[in-house]
Amino acid sequence: MRSSRLPAVALACMLAGCSASEPGQTSQPVPTPTQPSPSVDQPKSFTLIAGGDVLIHPALTDQATEDGNGARDYKPLFAGVKPAIEQADVALCHLEVPIATTQGPFKGYPTFNAPPEVVEALAAIGVDVCSTASNHTMDQGAAGVVGTLDALDRVKIEHAGSARSPAEAAKPLVRAVGGVKVGFLSYTFGFNKGTSRPAPWMANLIDPKAVIAEARAARAAGAEVVVASLHWGIEGKHEPSPDQVRIAKQVLADPAVDLIIGHHAHVVQPFEKVNGKWVTYGLGNQVAKHEQPKGNTEEGVLARFRFTKTAQGWTVDKAEYLPTLVDLGPPIRLRDLTAATATSPRVQQALDRTDQTVLSRGAAADGLTRPGA
Repeated sequence: MRSSRLPAVALACMLAGCSASEPGQTSQPVPTPTQPSPSVDQPKSFTLIAGGDVLIHPALTDQATEDGNGARDYKPLFAGVKPAIEQADVALCHLEVPIATTQGPFKGYPTFNAPPEVVEALAAIGVDVCSTASNHTMDQGAAGVVGTLDALDRVKIEHAGSARSPAEAAKPLVRAVGGVKVGFLSYTFGFNKGTSRPAPWMANLIDPKAVIAEARAARAAGAEVVVASLHWGIEGKHEPSPDQVRIAKQVLADPAVDLIIGHHAHVVQPFEKVNGKWVTYGLGNQVAKHEQPKGNTEEGVLARFRFTKTAQGWTVDKAEYLPTLVDLGPPIRLRDLTAATATSPRVQQALDRTDQTVLSRGAAADGLTRPGA
């Protein structure tokens, strides 16, 4: 929060009990403060929070329609994570579905097309940036890409991973987070059967060399920290694939990339430190309602990292994971389990499974913690 400040002279005068000089009197000198206030232009740290896949199945739209009394309102669905999202200096989402116009048509699996009120809800809970490169990016063709980015622009959420023009694709996203410039990249392993990109610049395909090249371009554009969102892995598998591990090592070996945020598996995958930097292989689903829920597909995590500037540069000095659960209700609600006031067998099952998975590659020894654990 910002606070109002009195001018230094007035403040010193108040503390010393002095008053304005009368005619003929000589003003007393005001002591010079020995410790100047810290600069607000160069913060020493900032916190980033990132969520899992935003996957809008028809049941979630039905719930939003009920919550809006006939109009679509997704804000109650997301409300459970709003406090955690708002506490961070910058919040990152993974928008896995194209966004339609108000008139639709709205579609679920296998070729999604979600209502525009989804991004309104994301903005309302405090999301700042969305990664958009996924296997569903091209579900509605080039028009779907354009419509999605237009919808994000309307609610002032920035985006990376897909583009409306070669010029937009060539410009890395660098966002000011307080006094720090942070770069955001987004790449996917591929697109669904029957869909393709009309031009290579329209959506980013994973190639470690391309990821590193864009990260370096973001650095050249002023980024002090660079975050890469990678849509990768095998659906339903908690363990990262050999390709995920290989790509993480290759990308994080380059000094241009500071953090990898992973998506796609629809279940939680481990966190790990690679080359001294964090990778979250998969954050699970943030919101989803599969036709056949499996329990673990309703579980996810929020990843929270505090970056601090040292003599060696920016580094993560605090890493946390916040387990989440899509409570299928009714009503369907996204819960932050670290904020739960009471446990239940289902909540405990989600916590236990998430703890076991997230920490399975030694992340606890490297300092990863769960608030309240």
